[in-house]
Amino acid sequence: MGVAEPKHSYEYVEGWGMTSGRHARVFRPRDVEEVQRCFALAREEGRSLTLRGTGCSYGDASAPTAGHVLDLTAMNRVLSIDSERAEADLEGGVTIEQLWKEVLPRGFWPKVVSGTMYPTVAGAAGMNIHGKNNFKVGTFGDNLLEIDLVLPSGELCTCNRESHADLFHAAIGGFGMLGCITRVKTRIQPIHSGEIEVRGISCHDLGEMMEVIDGLTDQADYLVGWIDCFAGGDSLGRGLIHHARYLPPGADPEPERTLRVDFQELPGTILGFPKGEVWRILRLFNNDWGMRLINALKHQAGRVEGHKGWYRQSHAGFNFLLDYVPNWKFAYGRVPGRGLIQYQMFVPAESAHQTFTTALELCRRRGYVSYLGVFKRHRPDPFWMTHALDGWSLALDFKVSPGGSEGLWKLCEELTRIVLDGGGRFYFAKDLVLGYQAMARAFPPERREAFLALKREVDPEGLLDSALFQRVFDERGGYSAPSPVCAVPRRA
Repeated sequence: MGVAEPKHSYEYVEGWGMTSGRHARVFRPRDVEEVQRCFALAREEGRSLTLRGTGCSYGDASAPTAGHVLDLTAMNRVLSIDSERAEADLEGGVTIEQLWKEVLPRGFWPKVVSGTMYPTVAGAAGMNIHGKNNFKVGTFGDNLLEIDLVLPSGELCTCNRESHADLFHAAIGGFGMLGCITRVKTRIQPIHSGEIEVRGISCHDLGEMMEVIDGLTDQADYLVGWIDCFAGGDSLGRGLIHHARYLPPGADPEPERTLRVDFQELPGTILGFPKGEVWRILRLFNNDWGMRLINALKHQAGRVEGHKGWYRQSHAGFNFLLDYVPNWKFAYGRVPGRGLIQYQMFVPAESAHQTFTTALELCRRRGYVSYLGVFKRHRPDPFWMTHALDGWSLALDFKVSPGGSEGLWKLCEELTRIVLDGGGRFYFAKDLVLGYQAMARAFPPERREAFLALKREVDPEGLLDSALFQRVFDERGGYSAPSPVCAVPRRA
């Protein structure tokens, strides 16, 4: 007698950057028992499972191969909030948005958030996300206390730093290849106001930006840099730093007002336009000349902001910049063969300036200038397949178009060699271009081999799979992956 099928639907499943995807059967379990049934069904059918949350990874981290998709978004209960211990216990499908809206009125904020509020906490753990405060509090995994992991065998395993420590340190950042994270317990940050104090610091070049950020790490709670990638010569790497810090007790005269969820809501219009339609306007500027203009205007606005001094902003307004314009990615094109990739480089402190200078100059020479550059300071963590290191990251957004994808992927191969020569690493939540050889150079062999050995132990049948896993762990692959092109039209 076969396993009863959990509810499912047939859908087109793609990465957030819209450059790759395929149709698959998608299961949305509502509890641990249904997750276990999904594993049993996949085993019975001889099919693989790809784990997925809200699909916020830019590339193919949650894109299926030839199997089914297990979508955890229906398991979204907040189990408990312990204000005395500053801890939150959550099902894996809870989003960062749900978390901050639950804890904010109690005087807390999530320890680590991404630039968008929509990832699930299981996805955040599986990809080990980081925020603008990585230099201060570490990655998402650094602030997890324990996780529940359903192994491919169906066993439910509670993992922490003392019990099943290998699984804990491998599954966090293990991009869903060891088991399904169904519950997380995480630390939360006490705050005394719904506002945060922010100031902008305009920088003439990359060297100045690095010097200023390094000089502020002891006093800042958040630090992030924006870089105008079109600038060259003496202005290479020019941009704007945002330095932010939590308000101390008593600094906010109305905390009961600012700690309300409605105070945090992002504006409904931008320059008078409904924000849901702003991506259509951005599409007019989504070309080299338009983005050169926008970056130049932003640089001038940043110089003005640098003279403004401290100002206050809501936590949501400061942290979730990517959510100001819903579906802004559609400005890159919503047809097969178009979209965007983000290429994020993590480089040790001692080689970062030279590596990023070489990379930015190469992009300009090749004619593929990033439309958005984001710069951060990082610290290392203990997770096996981590991107984190004592150094810096630079994230570059590139437009993908049918006529230019071949040249773009060649550029990414060159960038990868530059990063590897600088001792750098990569972040699986963003990557779409690495192949086996690059991955093998980027990550310590003892960690990589231990990760694969643990996968063989807990998943001997290879039930858990993804396009990302096949791409970066298939040793038959080349230096980097071929350019992904959507062969199947998207559904509206």
